[in-house]
Amino acid sequence: MRFKAALLLHQCFGKSWKEIHGDTEFSGSRSSKTFKPKKNIPEGSHQYELLKHAEATLGSGNLRMAVMLPEGEDLNEWVAVNTVDFFNQINMLYGTITDFCTEESCPVMSAGPKYEYHWADGTNIKKPIKCSAPKYIDYLMTWVQDQLDDETLFPSKIGVPFPKNFMSVAKTILKRLFRVYAHIYHQHFDPVIQLQEEAHLNTSFKHFIFFVQEFNLIDRRELAPLQELIEKLTSKDR
Repeated sequence: MRFKAALLLHQCFGKSWKEIHGDTEFSGSRSSKTFKPKKNIPEGSHQYELLKHAEATLGSGNLRMAVMLPEGEDLNEWVAVNTVDFFNQINMLYGTITDFCTEESCPVMSAGPKYEYHWADGTNIKKPIKCSAPKYIDYLMTWVQDQLDDETLFPSKIGVPFPKNFMSVAKTILKRLFRVYAHIYHQHFDPVIQLQEEAHLNTSFKHFIFFVQEFNLIDRRELAPLQELIEKLTSKDR
């Protein structure tokens, strides 16, 4: 594994939004492959305008500023828009390495030797089950997709309020999405380098970390599998 190499690959964060988040701007041959269908925010909606604002701010290269709540905007709506965006980013990133993440190569969902994840969603699977990484990530991304598609949780229409438990649900989604980043870094960084995706992965993860730090959305203990990398990526921006 070349996880340690990831600590050295953080020179790329001045890139534009297009270079970082373009729909098919991967260097690898499977550039347009996604793991699950992309979640689209309806064009013309206020959330779509917020996404465009985020894109414009990210284009400046200042990720700390890009994650801040725009003046006069609703925190729930800002978290919702960014959660959808992170789902789409991770969806594409994991989609590039699915050929390397198999039942044989990853019989358990792990992030290095110290951290192993068992799946439970509290509804269909109430008792945590041990399963392979591809199965776990399939469960995880399907579950996230179901939450994002639920209009009672993620309302897309103007004037429809967010539920009282929205922030709790969003925190759970982001906590689980982090585990996909952690698995990719610890178990699949070699193929990421081979596909020349490390700049995209690092920038996406740095954006994700700045966002969850800005609004205290993930407990520090949950971030432990990538704590050394997080400190490296964020040290220059404090």
